[in-house]
This record gives sequence, structure tokens and C-alpha cells, in this order.
Amino acid sequence: MSTAHADSVILRSVVADDVDTLFDYHMDADSIRMAAFPPRSREDFNRHWAGVIVNTEAITKAILHDGQLAGYVCGFTREGERLIGYWLGQRHWGKGIASRAVAQFIAYEPHRPLIAHVAVHNVASIRVLIKCGFVEFGRDRAAAITGGDVVEEVLLRLD
Repeated sequence: MSTAHADSVILRSVVADDVDTLFDYHMDADSIRMAAFPPRSREDFNRHWAGVIVNTEAITKAILHDGQLAGYVCGFTREGERLIGYWLGQRHWGKGIASRAVAQFIAYEPHRPLIAHVAVHNVASIRVLIKCGFVEFGRDRAAAITGGDVVEEVLLRLD
């Protein structure tokens, strides 16, 4: 087994023990605003992640930075489109972790095209995806699947 080097970003399978930390990350007010994704209740969050962990059609990876859980990245199918999403705890922002994690993930995720819906005000996430080869192909207005306000989204695609 290899040892992680300093400032490493590693992807691994999400396990049940990750869910408490991921919930804490999802409850951060700045993260909620940036993602334009309303938080789930603890019960709904746990139920959602119990399903994610066993979903064989989705690919969900925990993002480890220097051995600590920093967030997750996932590929999943909704309404016939293969989508990518990721979430990092705020203390992990601005360190290049998202770019490295997404780059690793898209090398692992076999489905193309891969689509991302990003709130237009989430410039950092748009930049991460473009850096990883995604191109903007449109804009839309939508609410998160969990509800909330309708926001303008940038639609990005990786072929």
C-alpha cells in the first residue's frame, strides 16, 4: 500500500463513516449559497447517502486531502444525462483540491458526455470544470432537486 505524500489528493469509495462529516460540510451557509443547493434535514441526508453508497449505477468517491476527508465527487444519471457533482468542505477551498479531484475522477468515470450544472455565481466551480476540460454549452434557470430558489445555471459538458 502506498503512502500519501504531502498535499496529496486521493479518491476512494465513500463509506458510512464519512456521512457525518459530509453532513457538516453540507450545512455550511457559504457552501449552500455557492452551490445554490438547499440543505437536507439530517434524516433526509442520511437516507440519501445510504442510497448513494449502495447505488451501483452511480460512481461516488470520497476526496481525501492529506489523509482527511475533504468532500466527495460523483457521477450519476438523471433524466438520461450523466451528471457530475462535487462538494468540498469550506476549509478545503482554494487549495487546488477540487481541480485535482475532478481531474482524477473524470479519468475514472467512463461515461461521456458528462454534464455539470453550476450556479452562475459559483465562479470557482466553473473554473475548476473548465480547467478539467469541460466547455460551456448553455445556460438555464432551475431549482435544485431538493427545492429552493430558481437560479441561473451554467451548463458545462465534457465529451
